[in-house]
Amino acid sequence: MQQAYSWIAILLLAALAHAEPLKLTARQRVPNAADLGGSEVREKTLTWEAKETAIIICDMWDKHWCNGATQRVGEIAPKMDRVVAQARSHGVFIIHAPSDCMAFYADTPQRKLAQSAPAAKNQPKDIHEWCRRIADEPALPIDDSDGGCDDLPAPKSHRAWKRQHEAIRIADNDAISDSGKEIWNLLESRGIQNVIVMGVHTNMCVLGRPFGLRQMAKNGKNVVLARDLTDAMYNPQKKPFVSHRRGTEFVIAHIERHVCPSIHSGDILGEPYKPHVVFLIGENEYKTAETLPEFAKKELSGLRCTFIQADAKDENSFPGLDVLKDADLLFVSVRRRLPSKAQIAAIRAYAESGRPIVGIRTASHAFEVKNKPGGWPEFDRDVLGGSYGMHYDKGEPTVLTAITDQGAKHPILNGVPATFESGETLYRNPKLVETATPLVRGKVGPNGKEEHFVAWTNVYKGGRVFYTSLGGPADFRTEAFRRMLRNGVLWALEKDVQKAD
Repeated sequence: MQQAYSWIAILLLAALAHAEPLKLTARQRVPNAADLGGSEVREKTLTWEAKETAIIICDMWDKHWCNGATQRVGEIAPKMDRVVAQARSHGVFIIHAPSDCMAFYADTPQRKLAQSAPAAKNQPKDIHEWCRRIADEPALPIDDSDGGCDDLPAPKSHRAWKRQHEAIRIADNDAISDSGKEIWNLLESRGIQNVIVMGVHTNMCVLGRPFGLRQMAKNGKNVVLARDLTDAMYNPQKKPFVSHRRGTEFVIAHIERHVCPSIHSGDILGEPYKPHVVFLIGENEYKTAETLPEFAKKELSGLRCTFIQADAKDENSFPGLDVLKDADLLFVSVRRRLPSKAQIAAIRAYAESGRPIVGIRTASHAFEVKNKPGGWPEFDRDVLGGSYGMHYDKGEPTVLTAITDQGAKHPILNGVPATFESGETLYRNPKLVETATPLVRGKVGPNGKEEHFVAWTNVYKGGRVFYTSLGGPADFRTEAFRRMLRNGVLWALEKDVQKAD
């Protein structure tokens, strides 16, 4: 029997030695004055050997003094366990780091493994300390000065945790530590240069702990954040007054710009993440019930698309709208419809969450019917950021000109000609709200005197919004429009637009 176990161990070691390397899509942000926040998304593929890679699980406690934080950790933990198990099976070294809980694990072999790691000769002198900022890193984009708890009323801060969340299993060959020195020693003794950090809280411990992102990044490790396995301590009642989800996303964007890239755990699970786009279609004039599915099939193959169309018997009803709860982007192509109060409430709730929105053509008057109450007549101004005022008569083609900001091109205009034409009538949009960024202007014919905004971005509740008044059948036959619309969807989802070339 003992001999059989020995052979099994040998076979397992051999399998790990020949394990396929991890292929991770790393997202980071590079400066671009024309884009939102002065940076744009870039993605690259990382190829990491599993035996040279570690996962650090930061502060996934059993309980937090903030009830909302406890609940969200409970939601993350089961998936994190799946990810960790998969990574472990490939030979990735797992370090559990539930700070302030070492007494609970004092007699475990995993804790003793961390304590017994040989001291590294290259141990950074401040690896035992919190790191509150690295070189050239600006302040965080959220105000967490109140502790970040979104409970109402907020409880008093206290140490509520005793151990790591029990949903995350600790295997025999894992390590347990909350010491920057011990964790550094573990990494160095195993020749580990690649580190994936997951856990909470993004704006506090994940960034600042002695084993957190800043320390790993500034001391030369190839470190990434697992962005779908983290959560911030942020109260939406504080600046920038966005949803909790969007506040966490702001911190992740800060990290991607100033500290290190992020990854999605789907790459580890072998389940590449496909953002969910929900198309809301309800108009008869421009045939988008036909053009949008064709467009999505050809241009948005990396996304998961769901089409919600107005009921054939009741044009104001959109059956199946409950999928918005799972949507990563809402795409609106609706003209003068009045959904029920419940459906308008669902659309409003989506927008209020700060998730991305894309609108084309009639979306500027999607939920407004003249001389009839209800709907959402302010959708154009408040969400899209426009000022729709009817359209010109059919005549000469609409001549379109892309706008640059002091020579910098917005990512949505990547691959879009400086000038192009539309065979559709020009919508009147003479002004935009202050938060909008104009991208394309248009006029009727080459000699037209009046110009109107044709495409722009906006921000609503912290979320990305892209709108274009183009979108008729003739536009979908134009490569320039298709390119701009595809770019707009990818940009709103914070995907790498250039990578789509």
